[in-house]
Amino acid sequence: MSLKSVLVATVGAFALTMPLAAFAAPALPQPATPTQPIPEPKDVPYPGVIDLKVDATDLPHAIMSVHETVPVQGAGPITLILPQWLPGNHSPTGTIDKFAGFIATAGGKRIEWVRDPVNVYAFHLDVPAGASALDLDFQFLSPVSTREGRVVMTPQMLNVEWNSVALYPAGHFSRQITVRPQVRLPEGFTPATALEVDSKVGDIVSYKPVDFAKLVDSPLIAGRYYKSFDLDPGGPARVSLDVITDRPEQLDAKAEQIEAHKNLVRQAYRLFGSHHYDHYDFLLSLSDRMGGEGLEHHQSSEDGTTPRYFLDWDKTAPARDLLAHEFTHSWNGKFRRPADLWTPTFDTPMRDSLLWVYEGQTQYWGYVLAARAGLWTKQEALDAIALTAATYDGRIGRAWRQLEDTTNDPIIAERRPLSWLSWQRSEDYYSEGQLIWLDADTLIRQLSGGKRSLDDFAKTFFGVDDGSYVTRTYDFDAVVQALNAVQPYDWANFLKARLDGHGPGAPLDGLARGGYKLVYTDTPSEFQKSAEMMRKITDLTFSIGVTIGREGMLTQVIWDSAAFKAGLTEGSQIVAVNGEAFSADDLKDAIKASAASGSPIELLIKNKDEYRTVRIDYRGGLRYPHLERTAGQPARLDEILAARK
Repeated sequence: MSLKSVLVATVGAFALTMPLAAFAAPALPQPATPTQPIPEPKDVPYPGVIDLKVDATDLPHAIMSVHETVPVQGAGPITLILPQWLPGNHSPTGTIDKFAGFIATAGGKRIEWVRDPVNVYAFHLDVPAGASALDLDFQFLSPVSTREGRVVMTPQMLNVEWNSVALYPAGHFSRQITVRPQVRLPEGFTPATALEVDSKVGDIVSYKPVDFAKLVDSPLIAGRYYKSFDLDPGGPARVSLDVITDRPEQLDAKAEQIEAHKNLVRQAYRLFGSHHYDHYDFLLSLSDRMGGEGLEHHQSSEDGTTPRYFLDWDKTAPARDLLAHEFTHSWNGKFRRPADLWTPTFDTPMRDSLLWVYEGQTQYWGYVLAARAGLWTKQEALDAIALTAATYDGRIGRAWRQLEDTTNDPIIAERRPLSWLSWQRSEDYYSEGQLIWLDADTLIRQLSGGKRSLDDFAKTFFGVDDGSYVTRTYDFDAVVQALNAVQPYDWANFLKARLDGHGPGAPLDGLARGGYKLVYTDTPSEFQKSAEMMRKITDLTFSIGVTIGREGMLTQVIWDSAAFKAGLTEGSQIVAVNGEAFSADDLKDAIKASAASGSPIELLIKNKDEYRTVRIDYRGGLRYPHLERTAGQPARLDEILAARK
């Protein structure tokens, strides 16, 4: 017998003596045991009132210290949650990464907590026998640079967003949890918020008890340099423009500038025929130190923009639709809200499918109300619309991705920068949505012979229940039904074709029906010049396909543009143009020259430590968008932008 035969026989004999289990397949992985469950929210009151005390005086470190007292009913488990899914952000962007120093005690004795490994915003604790309350101490470590996020504390001002400084007990709708908030401010700071003051002792301000949902919806600003303007004296509800600035002279607003803001309130009331607040506060911060903001709330809005908003009025037009947009949200987004976007708690995921109404129509009314109020001239409004139309008419990403899918972008990208914005698309439901609503408005006007418009939709859809601020939800069918009530038409297919289509080009029928067409010249509008100045960029989007920031850094390259085809990417730096040191004017001159000579534009590019020469083969000259009146067509767009009497 060969050696091989002996080995085979031996192994076979051994196998007969081995237990059968030794040859069984190895156990396959199974799901881990579920973690401690988080109680499902119920629409029942939480027993007792939570005391929330925020100390916002540590400006040098930009730290807010919190002491929170949560009443409890007997011993047992409790789960406390930091808000995660934030209204207005439409996404899970809570500030858990800036939450620190959490210590819980009961009766002076420390209680250990365990973070939920699935929902990391949730903390599980066991309440000891005999305890009537939990005392919680922690800090909100606010960003000290833009690298970490939006700066909300400076030596001159601060912004308290309560979702960053409050834990809430799981198991209850947020509207069923009552909180008594208090804030200690730096000496000399004046606060503004939609919350109602209960008492003020020195620099400590106590506010009246409020439900947790309304608390999160009522942020606070405070500043060393502060001024408040009454925008609707004698009106149905107080409306205030509360302004904080880096320097006192930035508060100097001219009477006609404030009058334009008063007109905003009047024009909104004429549009919607209602209000949905007891009082409303525009919380306006003018700063280049605290981060800019545009965030809607039901009875207020956080509005942060250029420090020279008033002082350089003729140069800051691109910032002046901000308040109109956020004010519109009190009706569209806060009072009326998509059913799948409304949530009972701040740890319930949101679904953003109707943001093309929530944000898209708000973007539309923001432009319209800015013009009607006089925050913009008619020409500034037309120039702003031209920029929007040109940008989205060239949005090449629609070839693969429909507009409706961009409503998922707040969750997908959470507003982080993208490398190829024109190809990836990012929250295009805002401004392309705006073009859809212009299309709808002009179509209603055409079909009705000028008797009806989207104003009628606004009044019947958002203007119901005057004085109420109890949210009313809606779905796609409700939008279609409301449009049909204004003007019968196949609105379902009208909307679906624009939400699900792939172009080519943006939905620009509203411009044509409005009596205008999109054209390009070699000179930017004054509005675009102001936008470039405010953003500190040179915008060559519609020619070679780039925007350029400081020191020649490329901040965007348009997919499939001449610059893209030459191999340029965002983050590269233009060092030289046709052999001369880079300047924006020289590059513009080179673009004009190439149109005449047919010669390519030669750029020396630095990318990290690598230098290379690229040649851009482009002969189209400088191109900037404008709207041009179409002869013989009714000027419906002019009618839309005109103030209502």
